[in-house]
Amino acid sequence: MNIICGQIDIEWENKEANLSRVESFLSRQSWEADSWLVLPEMFSTGFSMNGSFIEEPEGGSTESFLKNLAVKHRLNFIAGLVVSGAQGKPANQAVVISSLGLVLGRYSKTHLFTPAGEAESFSPGPGPLIVDVCGWKISPVICYDLRFPELFRSAAGQGANLFVVIASWPSLRRTHWICLAQARAIENQAYVVAVNRCGKDPNFEFAGDSMVIDPKGEIIYQAGAKETFSSVALDLEKVRQWRDQFPALKDSKAGLAT
Repeated sequence: MNIICGQIDIEWENKEANLSRVESFLSRQSWEADSWLVLPEMFSTGFSMNGSFIEEPEGGSTESFLKNLAVKHRLNFIAGLVVSGAQGKPANQAVVISSLGLVLGRYSKTHLFTPAGEAESFSPGPGPLIVDVCGWKISPVICYDLRFPELFRSAAGQGANLFVVIASWPSLRRTHWICLAQARAIENQAYVVAVNRCGKDPNFEFAGDSMVIDPKGEIIYQAGAKETFSSVALDLEKVRQWRDQFPALKDSKAGLAT
């Protein structure tokens, strides 16, 4: 699998500018067909608590934009957006879109970031999502979820071998971002692709530091603090070999299936 980490500087609550930014990056070069492009949490608006202003229905403008780009460039997408909810509050979601422009799944953020008031503005999701693609079992998660190992272990119990973390993780907790992402890879013997935004919004600065971490916890790619679209190859056989060689998941007291 080929992953493209789309680390961008998001303009505050400016969908038109942010969609244009992504389209501009994609038009600058050719990309390997059927690669997976990962974009940060709320990539079209920034991490805003103004849910009623930034929310869209399923199939709204941002999602339609992604579907069109997917078909045009033959890319799969995992990207963050805000979708209208059935209970009066929108959901902070990661949408998974195939290179045919089809929605393969929607993950709603399970753990809402209470220090920023996210729980007051958004509805939490029910738990892990697993998207099965050619032997890869992909589990998308969002930002604050990274601090909760039980969410990842639950997904690993359902066979997850690739976690995709999309985030708006501020610079002042940069060390946590790196350590927690490595820990989630090590304890679940899975790849972790962690894509963060860079730049700043009215409240925080963001260091970027998007990463790809292998099943042993080694960082095989790490971005700096600037905008970048970077391609990294993942090898499913490395997951299988490591899990066979060092069967920590099988030995877990939780009795997880792998």
